[in-house]
Amino acid sequence: LGGANSAITWPVKNDYGVLVGIAETAQLDPLGENWSCSAFFPTVTGHTCRGFVWRWGHMHALPTLGGNNGFAAGANNLGQIIGWAENAMHDATCDPASNQVLQFKPVVWGPDDDEIQALPLIGNDTSGAATAVNDRGQIVGISGLCDQAVGRYSAIHAVLWQDHRVIDLGNLGGVAWNTPMAINEFGVVVGFANVPGGKSAGSFHAHAFVWTAAAGMRDLGTLPGDSISEALGINDEGLIVGESCGASGCRAVLWRDGGIVNLNTQLARGYTDQLVFANDINDAGEITGQALDATTGVSAAFLAVPSDR
Repeated sequence: LGGANSAITWPVKNDYGVLVGIAETAQLDPLGENWSCSAFFPTVTGHTCRGFVWRWGHMHALPTLGGNNGFAAGANNLGQIIGWAENAMHDATCDPASNQVLQFKPVVWGPDDDEIQALPLIGNDTSGAATAVNDRGQIVGISGLCDQAVGRYSAIHAVLWQDHRVIDLGNLGGVAWNTPMAINEFGVVVGFANVPGGKSAGSFHAHAFVWTAAAGMRDLGTLPGDSISEALGINDEGLIVGESCGASGCRAVLWRDGGIVNLNTQLARGYTDQLVFANDINDAGEITGQALDATTGVSAAFLAVPSDR
């Protein structure tokens, strides 16, 4: 969109080749904000950033709610695109240290690309974001304060939007970083949420979770000896992928049958890279994520295929 950086930051579940993501424009941010995009780009440029939709070889900037910045995270087969966008309101709950100034709301774009609708928040929350959507139109995301526009107290509540209402998904005992990352077609939600403890209430000390309407939010735990985990993807079979991290770094993991599996113990003979995180899994059990060559320090994408294929 005219700027230096662009990215697709979330797995986009769409069967028609529609892609959504974020891209910087040529304009400097008039308020000096870093915005959410800066956490996903290799450089901080000070330029405004917009959510985009890409189809048929063309990138189209998605509108905001009157502010300067937006962020597109997901799309479904119904023509809905979800994410978050700034309005024009200066919010006292924004964190000055992060240069965030304006409120931002969870939004749905579509079915026309220039149509935008803000989603409701929990109680007196001022800001939030939508992170994933399924083909039933169920949307998950966060509700909280303006804060730094990247997790933390912007994610006081993990939420689900359905039937024109917002549902609080609960927490694991922490007061920040309560973040859904994916939802399958049966309405099962996975993500990460702070557990009690940590250096401070706002520090990141999260565990992966799974949420169902019947059982609520459940801690998925970590690999033995690790302290942090994140669930990043789920398929319609209920298989969940993500990462587990400790003093020795992070490893890609799979949760199945009530247990956690280090995917590095499942590698094909001759494969030497370390699988760092797994960010999605399809209904065929194929897993994507990032691997690291320990010798060169070079990262690469990986595709893991079940051994019975």
